Amino acid sequence: MKTILCYGDSLTWGYDAASLGRHALEDRWPSVLKAALGDDDIEVIAEGLNGRTTAFDDHLAGADRNGAKVLPTILTSHAPLDLIIVMLGANDMKPWIHGNPVAAKQGVQRLIDIVRGHDYPFDWAAPQILIVAPPAVSRTDNAEFKEMFAGGDEASKRLAPQYSALADEAGCGFFDAGTVAETTPIDGVHLDAENTRNIGDALAPLVRVMLEL
Repeated sequence: MKTILCYGDSLTWGYDAASLGRHALEDRWPSVLKAALGDDDIEVIAEGLNGRTTAFDDHLAGADRNGAKVLPTILTSHAPLDLIIVMLGANDMKPWIHGNPVAAKQGVQRLIDIVRGHDYPFDWAAPQILIVAPPAVSRTDNAEFKEMFAGGDEASKRLAPQYSALADEAGCGFFDAGTVAETTPIDGVHLDAENTRNIGDALAPLVRVMLEL
């Protein structure tokens, strides 16, 4: 049995900007990844939270959106893990969070440190880490999201090179989701069903290599 944890935000949760709801389970990228791997002995856990950041506080919701604060509990509750896929950073582009790709990279570095330094039960080993840069924020006519992510379109384009360099330095896997998916013009941030499926399909070959499947 191999267990994969998909750790992310609304892109992992499956937010659908068109319906203001949630994509069908089979369209969310963790589900698509599971199907593409085609192995009943692989468990893919979707751990997505709307608004989650890499490692920064955002008190505008009833849940803790700081990805670094809640990660230790999640690692313990789902252990043992073979791979954690981290796709975070889009919400870091909000100007009141920081809006800076270098800060997002440092947030992901903090997550790497947590994964590798965590006290796992039963002396289980830390999982491998695959860092995924989210698709860049795009321009939109949605007035609220335009202000919410002001400047985020240009800043988010710099996430992929920052994350790629970090992955090389830290010995993690890396994938740029922007090579296979783009955000919807409805709000400039989220994914339609086709684009979230694209991410799940594209990750499957890399996951097979990392887990030697």
